[in-house]
Amino acid sequence: MPISKLRPSKRAAAAVAAVVAMSIGGYAIMPGTGERVPDDVVLAATYLVRPWEGRELRAYPDPATGGAPWTICDGDTKGVRPGMMETPAGCDKRLVRRMMEFRGKLVACIPGFGAKPLSWRAMMNGLTWNIGPEKPRGSCGSTAARLGIAGDYIGSCNAATAFNKAGGKVWAGLVNRREMGDASRIGEGELCVTGVQ
Repeated sequence: MPISKLRPSKRAAAAVAAVVAMSIGGYAIMPGTGERVPDDVVLAATYLVRPWEGRELRAYPDPATGGAPWTICDGDTKGVRPGMMETPAGCDKRLVRRMMEFRGKLVACIPGFGAKPLSWRAMMNGLTWNIGPEKPRGSCGSTAARLGIAGDYIGSCNAATAFNKAGGKVWAGLVNRREMGDASRIGEGELCVTGVQ
């Protein structure tokens, strides 16, 4: 069995603690919209999705394909066409709406999703935002989901790091995103193992 590249970090622990501190009954207020959403959505959006996606108010082509899918805001691709523009408030609403849509798919495909560890749920939300939920290639059909269902969260955190390719090639940015992040951004795996060890 390969040695895990993932390890807990103080910055990931601080992120989890910040969301836990503002959570009541598993829900927290989403920065930007003020909406009450599940704590895992707030953790994923704030520390995994927004930092890694960056925000673009004008639609742009997928970097791996140079075309479809077109992307806007914080990496949203649903219904995006060339030439589209969005406002910061519109991007905040898009992020919440799409993350809640993806979370619903995770709840449907992972029994007891809401009772799983917060950091693991956030990692799965971040992964799903980036690769989609649909089986067989999306998060619901992944080894990460299967191991999480079985309660092997460390194994699941490590399995999710395999999603480091786009357009058939490994991207350094995706490796960082899935693993230990970089100097200014928390990696999905880093966050995941911090909260499940």
